[in-house]
Amino acid sequence: MLCRLCPRDCGALRTPTEGGGVCRMPSVPMLARAALHFWEEPPISGTRGSGTIFFSGCNLGCVFCQNEKISRGGYGRPVTLERLRAICEELIAQGAHNISFVSPTHFAHTVRALLETYRPSVPVVWNSGGYERVETLRSLEGKVDIYLPDLKYLKAETARRYSGAADYPEVAVAAIREMVRQTGPCVLDEDGILRRGTVIRHLVLPGQAAQAKAVMDWVADAFPRGTVLFSLMSQYTPWGDLSGLPEVNRRLRPGEIRSVQAYMANLGLEGFTQERTAAREEYTPPFDLTGVEEAAAMPESGPAEASPVRKD
Repeated sequence: MLCRLCPRDCGALRTPTEGGGVCRMPSVPMLARAALHFWEEPPISGTRGSGTIFFSGCNLGCVFCQNEKISRGGYGRPVTLERLRAICEELIAQGAHNISFVSPTHFAHTVRALLETYRPSVPVVWNSGGYERVETLRSLEGKVDIYLPDLKYLKAETARRYSGAADYPEVAVAAIREMVRQTGPCVLDEDGILRRGTVIRHLVLPGQAAQAKAVMDWVADAFPRGTVLFSLMSQYTPWGDLSGLPEVNRRLRPGEIRSVQAYMANLGLEGFTQERTAAREEYTPPFDLTGVEEAAAMPESGPAEASPVRKD
């Protein structure tokens, strides 16, 4: 395939064994982990956990990515569509409240193909960095129940500096509008578990409280109260070599967290906040192929490991 799934529109050649472009992933799905996850927002994780399926690779280049092993390193194992379906059923059998595809953008064609012939008995979650083509999202209409996008930045220079995508603000804003158009207002069941809707996430970065407030202003202005839920995340932890970016080479200060949380409360945004204690590395799951079946006649790791590649 010549890939034009994401806003990079790179037209990279992706075969079942080789990948190009920014994600550098092959055309077949590459998975790094499939397991119940209990650290998402309360209506996503609930009491039994979210059935998270982590795809390898990413179409962004976030310097602070804690999933670096799979987003940049490309660690993972290729699976067939049949195996992907079986993984979904195994997670549902374990009690998952939903099936959450994490960093799925560059495998949108695979997810679409899966959901054209298979409908899980629990909601389907599209958990992404928000850097999506509207046209690709439209091809998923009716197949995704819950969108869980980031809205990382509203300034082009900040997006370029930290994620290598200067067009991120305009792209993400358009993508989120499309997501909300598809899902409509959030719908929760009697146990408070989300069945349908869009939850917008924003990770507060050091020194970027003003940008966090601008993001919240946009959400409050763009959508009537009760339409979306907003998740203000304070879990930022410095990761990797940030010596060239000293301004983000630290954790959030208590005053920064208090400031943005108070702003969210004053705006009346419905949603969730995190405490500073959430900024710990153990909240990042181990990427060790948990839940990913060994695939006969397929290499243990994809072409990304042979040729180093770049859900955040």
